[in-house]
Amino acid sequence: PDTPTIDTLVDAANVLVPRAGADGGAWTAADTLKNVVLAVTLPTGERQIVVIGVPGDRGVDLKRVEANIGSFLPIAGEIILEAANEEDLKKQPLIVKGYLGPGLSLDAPLLGTEGAAKLLYLVDPRVVSGSAWVTGANEAGKHVFGLVAGRDFGWDGVIECTEVRAGDEAPDGSGPLETARGIEMGHIFQLGRKYAEALELKVLDQNGKQVVVTMGSYGVGVTRAVAALAESNHDDKGLIWPRAVAPADVHVVAVGRGEEIFAAAEKLSLELEAAGLDVIYDDRPKVSPGVKFGDAELVGVPTILAVGRGLVDGVVEIKDRRSGNAENIAVEKAVDFCVDAVRNS
Repeated sequence: PDTPTIDTLVDAANVLVPRAGADGGAWTAADTLKNVVLAVTLPTGERQIVVIGVPGDRGVDLKRVEANIGSFLPIAGEIILEAANEEDLKKQPLIVKGYLGPGLSLDAPLLGTEGAAKLLYLVDPRVVSGSAWVTGANEAGKHVFGLVAGRDFGWDGVIECTEVRAGDEAPDGSGPLETARGIEMGHIFQLGRKYAEALELKVLDQNGKQVVVTMGSYGVGVTRAVAALAESNHDDKGLIWPRAVAPADVHVVAVGRGEEIFAAAEKLSLELEAAGLDVIYDDRPKVSPGVKFGDAELVGVPTILAVGRGLVDGVVEIKDRRSGNAENIAVEKAVDFCVDAVRNS
């Protein structure tokens, strides 16, 4: 009793029913059979209860269930799938919340067998004939150990329905799956017929009859593209824009207080623009060189051209934002150097 969840069941099992033998090991969630109750609203409006048996260490992925359950339902068409609510459970006296099993005796008929409970019972592919489970006994406060699939209970079908994990076998047999972080760049939403029916949006089908259309929404996230670029192109100083999508080609920074420095920086900016490059020019007169360099690295334009005290020797510093490499280039060659950097990257 008092073990309505997988975690509490496993804890109690290891105390009250320890596995036999020195090498038996401890009970884990993977040894339990979790029976998940779902409610399916059919196109007719009828609400049907479905029970799915999965290993207790696995969660049910409703999207996978929705994609695969159609072949087990009596009516084709759009369905609504969700976890069964309290009202659904009250209408099914054989379902004992927290202690649901696939059925053990004549008093608790096998779910999924014709007649009796009249509930569709599906199992995950990991529930195979001959496998033994710890599961609910369909009586409040009771569980059963060693319930064997195929011998003690049956099912109406096998459905791919659990959350995918790293290490699971790939559907095409190519080997174990790996997981990686990603970002949603676009999406497709199936809106169904709810809004189409409200708008009386109809078309003629292939038979010349009026039918309500099924609506969908398709989108590409432009701002998400920027976020994806930032996540994959940055360091601890700031952004590192890929050249192809950078907001500018060159970030010109006037470093110093002499008028000749600002005049040279402005002249170079105009020459770079005349050469067809996009330029950001930082001409703030009362900002320290450190702040200007920090801002330039934060913004992350691919090429940073600094005009400063090297001007007395006829050179400017040109830095590649991605590699961090900086070179002193003669002023008269700076524009060509930047143009070549853009063309060759």
